[in-house]
Amino acid sequence: MKKISGHIVDVVNKSITKGIIFIENGKIVSIQHNDVVDNQYITPGLIDAHIHIESSMMLPAEFARYSLPHGTVACVCDPHEIANVCGVDGVDYMIENSLNSPMKFYFGAPSCVPSTHFETSGAILDAEAIDQLLQRDDIYFLAEMMNYPGVIHHNKQVHLKLEAAARLDKPIDGHAPELKGEELEKYVKAGISTDHECMTFRDAEAKIAMGMKILIREGSAAKNFDELLPLISLYPNQIMFCSDDKHPDDLLKNGHIDALVRRAVQKGYDPIDVLVICSYTPIKHYHLNVGLLQIGDVADFILIDNLVDFNIKATYIEGVKVAENGFPTFQRFEPKNNINQFKAEKLTIEHLKLSKKGDEIKVIDVENGQLYTREILHLPKVENGNVISDIENDILKMVVYNRYQFSLPAIGFIKNIGLKRGAIASTVAHDSHNIVAVGTSDEEIVSAINQIIDTKGGILACNGEYSSILPLPIAGLMSDEAGGSIAKRYEEVDAFAKALGSTLNAPFMTLAFMSLLVIPELKLGDKGLFDSRSFEFIDLWDKIL
Repeated sequence: MKKISGHIVDVVNKSITKGIIFIENGKIVSIQHNDVVDNQYITPGLIDAHIHIESSMMLPAEFARYSLPHGTVACVCDPHEIANVCGVDGVDYMIENSLNSPMKFYFGAPSCVPSTHFETSGAILDAEAIDQLLQRDDIYFLAEMMNYPGVIHHNKQVHLKLEAAARLDKPIDGHAPELKGEELEKYVKAGISTDHECMTFRDAEAKIAMGMKILIREGSAAKNFDELLPLISLYPNQIMFCSDDKHPDDLLKNGHIDALVRRAVQKGYDPIDVLVICSYTPIKHYHLNVGLLQIGDVADFILIDNLVDFNIKATYIEGVKVAENGFPTFQRFEPKNNINQFKAEKLTIEHLKLSKKGDEIKVIDVENGQLYTREILHLPKVENGNVISDIENDILKMVVYNRYQFSLPAIGFIKNIGLKRGAIASTVAHDSHNIVAVGTSDEEIVSAINQIIDTKGGILACNGEYSSILPLPIAGLMSDEAGGSIAKRYEEVDAFAKALGSTLNAPFMTLAFMSLLVIPELKLGDKGLFDSRSFEFIDLWDKIL
């Protein structure tokens, strides 16, 4: 029988007591109070309540090696990135890989593959496919319903998916940016119970008032933690923490959910309330088999030095130490097969030529650290009859190119990427993961896209003959390398993009969301420029000549 002693943090009864936990066969069989205990705190393990593991560019088993040392024992995962590329086969690939680590991964059925029918994805999961997925024991919830117009306007396929989740008593995650009033009420009444897209305290309060739980998101691109943190004082039982998207260097350097716990406690919030948010609430909401330091629970917990600095000494899952002093205690799993779908043909300069058809162009205006964009108008720069990047005004040509079948590239313009030379490109392009590129000239954009085609996926920054690339052979989203190698290569590509002039904190994460049509205001998909407010394609030109 294993014994662990210390100050036991009980988030169920909201108390801290000195005691000894007795563990047998992976479960807590008894807890004895004792005045003399080890100088450490025992708390429930941490849970990321919403994450796309693909965004780490690591496979699940590899991701576990870098998050378990940070006290994360479980992740609530939406595999819709790989599902958009490879369908149900992609979901199965993630689940099978996750079984090669001790971390507890809880996958959902991706509700929006594709996220809209205004773009080309590698797969379509209709209501029948979602129903079959939800009937499986290894699928725990219906993942974020991004098609909020479909919910509000009673799209048949959307509502069949919602009805399947309700019939099977599985939670439904939301994605409701800027929804309010009657539209929000319809969305919530459809059974959708969470949202991680709140940018303001007021927005979050309105959704809480209608019964939703709010996931405070702090990812590598979208950061809403500071704005939403005051919710803890008023609604501690209706809040969870999540990453949503986490880039590899961010995970290795800055930690995971532990970093959010630390920040919240150091800002004066009650440590027990904070731990409730990232253990008790997601466990109860998603019906997770994760322990809460109660007799009879599976022995999932972490050991920390104190409740302020929150330095994690060790992580246990079902009574087994899986990480200690910043390192995993288990061996790396070597993946033996990849999965992908890539049929794009190479481009030429001629494919990117754009004739002037109006006085002003509609430009995607990016804000650093946010997924939302604005629409602005700008006079185009024209050279030899071709509309080109305007480097001086930071209005750069942007291309989204279908990687699943041959078609002409979609062309738009974007502000605040900041490049002064070269181009950047990526196959991490939510949610359909076509090729997205931005550059200072047509030649550089074509070079970037064609190099991405050569590697069948990846992220790349290039200038002239020099390129820095992180190949992503698994669905164009993930690498089969070790996490440290992925992070190092990512840092190199990121640094080169910034050396080319980008002023964004995370240029590739930001770029990845510029083709996500469901987030306002203006985005570019593989079929053209899209207004996410009216949910329709619009012309690039303000007024046609």
